Amino acid sequence: MGGVIDRVIGAIEVMAASFLAVVTAITFVSVILRYLFAWQIPDSYDFSSLLLGILIFWGIAGASYRGEHITVDLVWSVAPRLVRRVMDVFADLLTLGCLGVFTWMMGVKVVSTYNDNLQTFDLRLPVWMFYCVAWVGLAAAILLLAVRTVRLLVWPDDLARASHAQPLE
Repeated sequence: MGGVIDRVIGAIEVMAASFLAVVTAITFVSVILRYLFAWQIPDSYDFSSLLLGILIFWGIAGASYRGEHITVDLVWSVAPRLVRRVMDVFADLLTLGCLGVFTWMMGVKVVSTYNDNLQTFDLRLPVWMFYCVAWVGLAAAILLLAVRTVRLLVWPDDLARASHAQPLE
């Protein structure tokens, strides 16, 4: 089971990295074309901003699972092991709830964007598809955070090894 989950996590991280590579390539090529040939890629700004949103949401999935988001560990670092675990579970459940609401509202935004027929400026591509891919990244974040919470409750030492963090003491 752990191997399958780890492969899914790896695939999600590859997706986020791929979106980052595409945004970087679009920006680089767009700048070169603009300064050397006074020409730009149609909708390059729209593509870059939409893909940037997608990669952020897919990145949230990996960061949430690994626990690599920004934290303040002042109290956690001096607390006993059981208190640390309770704090970690509470934080994960709170984050899971917030991500759940965020994912729900993003789903509403995907549907409203589809219904409004919002399109990019130059190529008239539908924007809802980009929003939908971002929404899938948020859904993956919920899934991975739920897996993290279960692992934290059942196998906390395995989670520490899987995330390359220091094990709970």
